[in-house]
Amino acid sequence: MSLRALALTAVLTVCAAAPAAALPPVRTLDQELDGHRVTLDVHATASAPRGAAILSHGFTRSRRTLSGHAQALAQAGVLALTPDLPCTFDFRCNGRALAALVARLRAGGAFGPPVERVMLVGFSAGGLSSLLAADTPDVVGFVGLDPFDRVMSGESERLGLAAAAHLRTEALLLRAPPSRCNAEAVAAPWATTLPVLWRDELIAGASHCDFESPSDWMCRLACGDTDPARQQRVRQGLLDAADRWLR
Repeated sequence: MSLRALALTAVLTVCAAAPAAALPPVRTLDQELDGHRVTLDVHATASAPRGAAILSHGFTRSRRTLSGHAQALAQAGVLALTPDLPCTFDFRCNGRALAALVARLRAGGAFGPPVERVMLVGFSAGGLSSLLAADTPDVVGFVGLDPFDRVMSGESERLGLAAAAHLRTEALLLRAPPSRCNAEAVAAPWATTLPVLWRDELIAGASHCDFESPSDWMCRLACGDTDPARQQRVRQGLLDAADRWLR
């Protein structure tokens, strides 16, 4: 081997062995969003972020059940925010709060310099709330993590399905097979309705809990065990989305 090749090999070995840059401590903030006081965690990057992601939790869950995904995105250079959604059953309320949070990111201030590219990520019911906000200016992508849909009182069409038909933001769906915890894959029809669908990935054998990070015993008791390989597929989907939309 030539000296030049040996030197290159040594450099690559050192780079591969170098530890990931340490992330700043997670900050917890309270923000007024669409008339609601919202607590959220801010997972900052080690250097200037290449964009932002807002991760929304599922029904009766909290911002902490998506903190693992947020940390992974921050490590990949994405400013990640995990809010506690303000409304339990009113998904439009949550969607408006998420849209207001996107506007805060665009304006800069509490979260740092203005951010021009934001992706929305939502698990289960948080996927429905995120979908309703995905047409907000500067939202460049939407990820539904085994999302949920429902017909609201007094209406005849599922809320998410109606919104999906008009969304012009590119979307990624990561889904589990039908089960009681995803209402028998109630959001699966989004895949044939979304006008700009990048990918619809059904993860064989996945439980609803595989899409949280971290999940907990309550979810596993109700919805089935998690599996590291399936969880890694979900995580990789999020990182792929960040690479696609937040270059």
